[in-house]
Amino acid sequence: MNVISVESHNKLVQAAYEARGFQADEARAAAEMCAAATWHGNRTHNALKALHLDDLFGSVAGGCVPGAEIEVVENRFSAAETWNSNKKLGQAVAKQAFERAIELAEKHGVGIVSVDNCFHYLWGGGYVIEAAKRGYIAYTNCTSTLAEVVPFCGKTPTLGTNPHSWGFPTTDALGYPICIDWATSTVAMGRVQQLKREGKELPQLAAVDSDGKPTIDPNEVSALLPFGAHKGYGLSLINEITAAFIGGSLPTLRGHAQPGTDVKTTTAFFFQIIHPDAISGGAFADGKDQSGNVKAVLENILGEGNRNCILPGQLEAEAAKKSEEAGGLLFSDAELAELNEIAASLGFEPLSAI
Repeated sequence: MNVISVESHNKLVQAAYEARGFQADEARAAAEMCAAATWHGNRTHNALKALHLDDLFGSVAGGCVPGAEIEVVENRFSAAETWNSNKKLGQAVAKQAFERAIELAEKHGVGIVSVDNCFHYLWGGGYVIEAAKRGYIAYTNCTSTLAEVVPFCGKTPTLGTNPHSWGFPTTDALGYPICIDWATSTVAMGRVQQLKREGKELPQLAAVDSDGKPTIDPNEVSALLPFGAHKGYGLSLINEITAAFIGGSLPTLRGHAQPGTDVKTTTAFFFQIIHPDAISGGAFADGKDQSGNVKAVLENILGEGNRNCILPGQLEAEAAKKSEEAGGLLFSDAELAELNEIAASLGFEPLSAI
């Protein structure tokens, strides 16, 4: 793997966004979230994925508007806000939304921010991990840019990959935050792109080709399948129904520009922050405090022959440790080659390994 400094990576990614017309603060937020994904070992939602999404559905296609202003929609609730992001860059919106939800949780115990008219925010795990590091229970879901997933027992993709991301403040108990982050498809489309880039195959029953037949060749993928059959399908529906209450568009229209029409094609976000004190019953066994009780519960789960099991967030924490030890972000040769294509297009010197 090639080690690239965070500074040089962020400088390149920020410049790439600014070249597309985004303001410096938006571009900086995007670069930071791309770096956070790579730092934690997430290779499906890195800078290459982010810029690819913008190429296909974002500022070029009109699905994302550089410099857009967030509008707070008036409601009657103290702990919940609804925003119209007006197609603002998703990473910038998501960072602001979590900060606002944290402020609300500090005051009310819980804070919710729902956002309509959105563009992809990249990796949900990055936001919830950061909130969990700061001591909060964090959750987000969103609808995806495209309908790429076939419903259970169906033949036509009418669902997004629709991720869910949870973060729990377990650093005191474990040394790192629990992070439960998953797409509701068997694999994310970013994984398909990664495997295509690396010349590798998909797992069985993850995707279908244009004829609706299962395929393990990433070059033949036409649509994805939900994980866990009806269970993953149900979790995907949570995102679609939540988005529908917010104001989300019809899944089969998302991401498809409709020139000259008023058809809605945007995604929707949901963010929730819970202060741990707000859910504490106080009656922890054996005189433990809340953190000690969380640690005891996790130790109990991993007892009785389960010592080799891993916890969600452990792999991300281990990847972050490797990044810290290496002194930068780790990229494969194929990933670095693509980053340097971007650098060349901007007139930048190629990124070089530390």
